[in-house]
Amino acid sequence: MTAPPPLARRLGLFDAIVIGVGSMVGAGVFASFAPASAVAGAGLLIGLAVAAVVAFCNATSSAQLAAQYPTSGGTYIYGRERLGQWPGFVAGWSFVIGKTASSAAMALVFAAYVAPAGYTELVAILAITALTTVNYFGITRTALLTKVLVLAVLAVLVTAVTLGATGSSSPAAEGLGSFTADGWYGILQSAGFLFFAFAGYARIATLGEEVVQPERTIPRAIVSALGIALLVYAVVALSLLSVLGPELLASSSAPLVDLVSTAGHSWAAPLVRFGAAAAALGALLALIAGIGRTSLAMARHRDLPSYLTAVHERYSVPHRAEITVAAVVCVLILVVDLRDAIGFSSFGVLLYYLVANLSAYTQNSQHRRYPRALQVVGSIGCVILLATLPATSIAVGIVVVALGVGYRLVQVRRPD
Repeated sequence: MTAPPPLARRLGLFDAIVIGVGSMVGAGVFASFAPASAVAGAGLLIGLAVAAVVAFCNATSSAQLAAQYPTSGGTYIYGRERLGQWPGFVAGWSFVIGKTASSAAMALVFAAYVAPAGYTELVAILAITALTTVNYFGITRTALLTKVLVLAVLAVLVTAVTLGATGSSSPAAEGLGSFTADGWYGILQSAGFLFFAFAGYARIATLGEEVVQPERTIPRAIVSALGIALLVYAVVALSLLSVLGPELLASSSAPLVDLVSTAGHSWAAPLVRFGAAAAALGALLALIAGIGRTSLAMARHRDLPSYLTAVHERYSVPHRAEITVAAVVCVLILVVDLRDAIGFSSFGVLLYYLVANLSAYTQNSQHRRYPRALQVVGSIGCVILLATLPATSIAVGIVVVALGVGYRLVQVRRPD
C-alpha cells in the first residue's frame, strides 16, 4: 500500500504568526471575559496574568518540541515520541474533542452577531460549511483569509477601546473594589476560563508539516503570537472593567457592544458586531485547520480511522479529516452552549498542554531551548487550573476522555 503524500511547506513566519493571533483573539475578546468576571470580578485581571504565565510556559514547551518534531499533530506527536503512545493519544484526543466543541461555540458566536432571529443554528452551519470549503482548497488560502480577518478585528478593537476611553461609564464601574474580593479560588477559576483565550498560540505547531524552515519559524511564531494576544487582552480587559464594571461585564452576552453603547457611542455597535463576527470566523478557520491536521496525525498511527489519512493530491490538505470534523461540528451546533463549551474546551486544552510540558521536560540539551523550570511551572499550572474548572466541565471531560481510551483499547487489541 502506497504511503499518503506529505503536506506541502508553504507557510512563512508572518503567516504563522497571523494564524496564531487569529486563533486566539476571536475566542478571547468575545467569549472569555464575561464568565471570568462572573467568578472573579475585577480579579479577572489577576486571572489573566496567571493564565498568561501558564500559557507562556506551555508556549515555550510547544515551541521547543515543534522545532524537534516539525510534523502535523502537535502534542499528539510529541507525547508519543517522548512519553509513549498512551500519553500521546490522550493529548491528541483531548485536543480533537475540546476544539471540536470550541468550533461549534465559535460558529454560534458568529451567528449570534449576524443571524436574524430564529436562524442562528442555520447561519452557524453555513459558516462551518463555507470555512471548510476555504480550508479544502489549500493552507495558503486559509492564511490569506486569516490575515484579512485579523486586521479587521484589530481595527475594530482599537476603535472600541478608544471610544470606551473617551465616553462615559456605567455606575457599576465606579470603584472596582478589591481585586481579591471574590477569593483566590474565583481568580484561579477565571484563569481557567481565560486560558481558553490563549489556546490558539500553538495552533501553528499542529501545522508543522506545512511551515517553511519549521525549526526556526515555529518557535518564533508561537512566542510572537502569544505576546501580541496578551497585549490585546490586557488593554481590552482594562477598558471593559473601567466602563462596564465587573457586574455588568459578568452578565453581558456581547461585552464589546455594551462597551461602546455604555460609553455613549451606540452608533459604533454595528461596527463592533462586524468585528465580533470576523473574530469568530478567524478563530473558527484556524480551529478547523488544526483539528484536521491532528486528526490526520492520529489516523496515521491508527488512533483514529485510517479513512482520515487521505491527503488531497492537488490541494495538499487532509480533506477527509476536515470534512468529517465539519460534519461533527454541525451536529454539535444544535446542542452546544457557549459557556459550557468554554469550560469543556479548557479541560481538553489544559490536559493537552500538561502532556506538552511533560514531554518537553524529557528533551535533552541538544534540543533544549528553555530551562526545565518553565516546564515544571507549566505542568503545575495546568493541574491547578484543571482542578478549579466548573465541576460539570470536569465531569464531562473525564467521561469523553474515557470514551476515547475505550476506543483505543479496542483498536489496540484488534489484529492487523
